[in-house]
Amino acid sequence: MIHKATIDAVFETARLEEVIGDFVQLKKAGSNFKGLSPFSDEKSPSFMVSPVKQIWKDFSSGKGGNVVAFLMEHEHFTYPEAIKYLAKKYNIEFEETERTDEQKQQADERESMYLVSEFANTFYQNSLLKTEQGKAIGLTYFKERGFTEETIKRFELGYSPDVWDAFTSEAIKKGYLLKYLEKTGLTIVKEEKQFDRFKGRVMFPIQSMSGRVLGFGGRILTNDKKAAKYLNSPESDIYHKSKVLYGIYHAKQTIAKEDNCYLVEGYTDVIQFNQTGVTNVVSSSGTALTSDQIRLISRLTKNITVLFDSDAAGMRASIRGIDLILEQGMNVKVCSFPDGEDPDSFAKQNTHEELTQYLEENVQDFISFKASLLQQESKNDPIKRAELVRDMVTSISKIPDVIKREIYVKECSRIMDISEDVLFDALAQIRNVGEKDQRKQQKQSKKSFEVVKTEAEKQPKVNRQYILERHLIKALLMYGVQEEEFEDLIMKENGEGELILEPEIHKVKVFEKIYLDLQDDEIEFTDQIFKDIYRILIEELNQVNEFKIESFINKIPPEIAYEITEIMMTEDRYELHRWVDMEIHVKQKKDTIADYVNNIILSLRGFLIDQKINELSQEVKAQNLENNMNILEDIRDYQTLKKLLYRKLNRVV
Repeated sequence: MIHKATIDAVFETARLEEVIGDFVQLKKAGSNFKGLSPFSDEKSPSFMVSPVKQIWKDFSSGKGGNVVAFLMEHEHFTYPEAIKYLAKKYNIEFEETERTDEQKQQADERESMYLVSEFANTFYQNSLLKTEQGKAIGLTYFKERGFTEETIKRFELGYSPDVWDAFTSEAIKKGYLLKYLEKTGLTIVKEEKQFDRFKGRVMFPIQSMSGRVLGFGGRILTNDKKAAKYLNSPESDIYHKSKVLYGIYHAKQTIAKEDNCYLVEGYTDVIQFNQTGVTNVVSSSGTALTSDQIRLISRLTKNITVLFDSDAAGMRASIRGIDLILEQGMNVKVCSFPDGEDPDSFAKQNTHEELTQYLEENVQDFISFKASLLQQESKNDPIKRAELVRDMVTSISKIPDVIKREIYVKECSRIMDISEDVLFDALAQIRNVGEKDQRKQQKQSKKSFEVVKTEAEKQPKVNRQYILERHLIKALLMYGVQEEEFEDLIMKENGEGELILEPEIHKVKVFEKIYLDLQDDEIEFTDQIFKDIYRILIEELNQVNEFKIESFINKIPPEIAYEITEIMMTEDRYELHRWVDMEIHVKQKKDTIADYVNNIILSLRGFLIDQKINELSQEVKAQNLENNMNILEDIRDYQTLKKLLYRKLNRVV
């Protein structure tokens, strides 16, 4: 268990916008921040962060909450892990009681795999730095590559001993279960035998954006032709190589700050660039670049600069990646290195100033790069030249933005000395081929689409009571402990026996006003989640003099916190332009708080009176004449009450 003092200190210190800013590129939007959703693939930002309320809302996925909820959703942390991460980030002393062996065994499988991976990372680092074999073989290799001890420790590099079961035996000895060693791929199990997957390799831990160890890459140091030079962890519940970028943990802040990400191929490219002082660099870890990896970068920046080896294989791989980057709506530039050089060797031989200057002077737009590269291959062959032009237009066709497409067509026309009209025709043909199947599918399902269209044209059905209950909860959240002067209407009979409403002014807190009025009218919330929020809120407001949403949301159940976030971050979501037509009349917050609250309560009363009148009207149709007279009298009383309420609301019945 984590001590309460630690939790309180974390929530008091942590700034939501700073924490989320490590994972998502945020831009100021009024008093809030906005960015692209980290939970879905979107082109327009719908992810909102409120520094004042210390809550966030992702409109594309519907997720929301406080700073801990974000880490639990984004990084799949448990609650204690999220608190621990924040404590480390803000240098807060982390106090917790020791977990028992039984509690360790009860941890879910994912958590167990994370724990095994962390243990393995520590084991490999100790093997590298504290054993004779590790120093003689692993450490020597890293130093020959030019890595300093500081760099080795920063990237937590390690060494797996050249012994069949050195790691496996140590892990089992420390109480880690064999099934998790196998699930993470660290141990290979065959019948009665088990042995280390990365035996005799130097180790590169692969970390998530938050620094959690997901898997490993291991490089063999012998000349064994039967063994792969590099070996990665297999796919598992925590490691999906297509969704991970090596170095993203170390690069994320600089990527966001510089608004650019350098993309390289290997582990050592990333490490050498970092050591030279260029830290906004990541690697696809030797695998083909994927859409998920590009989207991971897009959370931090829209700009990618691809750095590639000067050999033909490196160039071809870069070309394939460029089209994929363009398809994701990203801006892409490229930079090649001199013959015989790669990012690792070039960074090793140059200072920070020389490296950055080279990158600035040699970076190219993808069109210019592709033209220069493919022109070398086509030379004076007109057929190859035509293929080159089509290849360039194919890349342009991947760009979702129509304006960017047109600009690149003009640039291509200039470089290749071919008319824009021809290029636009070619572009249209390529895009039409891609859209042909979609049109065919639409034609086949025409009837289904017609049904959808008919449904969409229907007037949306609005639950009036739900909206009014939602406004009551919002009023409690925003103004609950504020004292206001309320004008209440006391129902009395005048001298002629008629019902009238006489105004009476009294000063109470908003939550007291709402609670007493609902109690007097015996009104209960119909929505269960609102009912739960109302109960918890009234208890809280009755005990505190000052109410802060950011503090309150940190100590309530997640499902309640989620709904409160939804209400506070989507204040205008239900402000339909035809509310008045739908008999939903709620004054906005620009009016006085007392008016705002009074109008919600009176509107809810009016709605419930309407419901009662409708129920009684239905009874009239089903009852005999004698009973009808009594029911009709009740209806008249309710209609009189409704007129009085509407008079107060300045409305016409």
